[in-house]
Amino acid sequence: MTKFSDLFKGSCLAVLLASAVPVWAQDSNSIIFVQPVEPQGLDPTVSSPVAAGQVTWQNVFEGLVAIDRDGRVVPQLAKSWTISDDGLTYSFDLRDDVEFQNGVHFDATTAKFTLDRILSEASTNGQKANYTAISDVKAVGVTTLVLTLSDRNADLLYWLGYPAAVMVEPSTVDSNGTDPVGTGPFKVTEWRKGDRVLMSAWDGYWGDAPAIASLTARFINDPQAQAAALKAGQVDIAGNLNAPELFDQFTDDPAYTAVVGAGEMEVIAGMNNARPPFDDQRVRQALMMAVDRPSLVAAVSSGYGTAIGSHFSPASPFYQDLTEEFSYNPEKAKALLAEAGYPNGFSFDFKVPNRSYAQRSAEILQAFFAQIGVTANIQSSDFPAAWIQDVFKDTNYDMTIIGHSEPLDIGIYARDPYYFNYDSSDFRAKMDKVATATSEAEREAGYRQAQEVLAQDLPALFLFSYPKLGVWKAGIEGVWENGPVPANDMTDVHWVK
Repeated sequence: MTKFSDLFKGSCLAVLLASAVPVWAQDSNSIIFVQPVEPQGLDPTVSSPVAAGQVTWQNVFEGLVAIDRDGRVVPQLAKSWTISDDGLTYSFDLRDDVEFQNGVHFDATTAKFTLDRILSEASTNGQKANYTAISDVKAVGVTTLVLTLSDRNADLLYWLGYPAAVMVEPSTVDSNGTDPVGTGPFKVTEWRKGDRVLMSAWDGYWGDAPAIASLTARFINDPQAQAAALKAGQVDIAGNLNAPELFDQFTDDPAYTAVVGAGEMEVIAGMNNARPPFDDQRVRQALMMAVDRPSLVAAVSSGYGTAIGSHFSPASPFYQDLTEEFSYNPEKAKALLAEAGYPNGFSFDFKVPNRSYAQRSAEILQAFFAQIGVTANIQSSDFPAAWIQDVFKDTNYDMTIIGHSEPLDIGIYARDPYYFNYDSSDFRAKMDKVATATSEAEREAGYRQAQEVLAQDLPALFLFSYPKLGVWKAGIEGVWENGPVPANDMTDVHWVK
């Protein structure tokens, strides 16, 4: 059969046909984006799952401040702020023209309620530890919020811009999980469980109206299905395509924009440091030396990504390459295992969430461990529900593997309890140095020293940083190319007319 394009080979029209941006059969007032994981609820302040924020942060919910596409803290519901010289008092000047989507006015009392709720004993906020330096919250009049800190916290402003700290209207806290009410430019109109969340532009928004009238988050877990949905025109944007091996098919196709962006996700194999043999640092170090990280990156993500030696990705301004601390050396690994009392190796249960990168990584790690006599029995765990309960909450596991997407989250290793069951006074001291820093140089030094402690102690096997592989239809602009926050902020997205 003669193809239509073959009729014009060698002609000027052929060049035009090959280079022209395709015209999609698409409503220019709507955008559909891929969301890999369906959250259990849409309120990012409850349990604070990453997936909730990926649907509703900035689109529906907003905070006192925001983190922009360049990773900078910028004003949002707070117009400005001042910090006392001793770093213990933060005063925010709030906007006076903001309403929630149920018509309730936003003011300092609402902001106080939101932060008090995060800090309360009954709080289920998964990021609560980031805000515990706040000892008092006062609403002064209608537009002034004053925070008093018990200790300096150099990262507090950043955390106030994070999804876990978005402002909520008190009467909606019990229903925000299914019927969220925020101050953002889009309002949730329907959640079709197992399929998608439908949002529409809200005409009461205090800021600039979005360029699109309808926004849809479509839940597609399977990476192959994500790529197929893009090719079929069923979705417009995959902000982070989970199929690296399929990414190249989009890079040279004029129908799409394909961008390799910097992401914050660190893929790690966390260990239960309270259980033998993982309570022995030598065992953890031996397992790290059993892993050829560059080969792992090549196999799991088609070479996209960077091997890491501690808990920061190259996207972080504080990142340092510590992969040489315990680089691939199976013979040294065997010797270290023998020194620790395991000359014949050991076996353990490897609880792996049913996420594609995790399953692929676990199978390769299993082969690497076998080379030093260690048997990893892979057990698939449904993510998020089963994995969060078994691993994150109950710490009922030996080893797991997961991608940590939250930026500046190295402090999780200082939390007690946390699923690693890692206890290091040295590491906590380094994190205290970060929190109490009075200069950017001192803050940076603290973060670097904290990475170095982890690179030696290895409470987790630090594997690689996952790239942000963005693909969207040609003719769309405003998508975040990099991922300083795990989000799908669609407030600037639009079709070029």
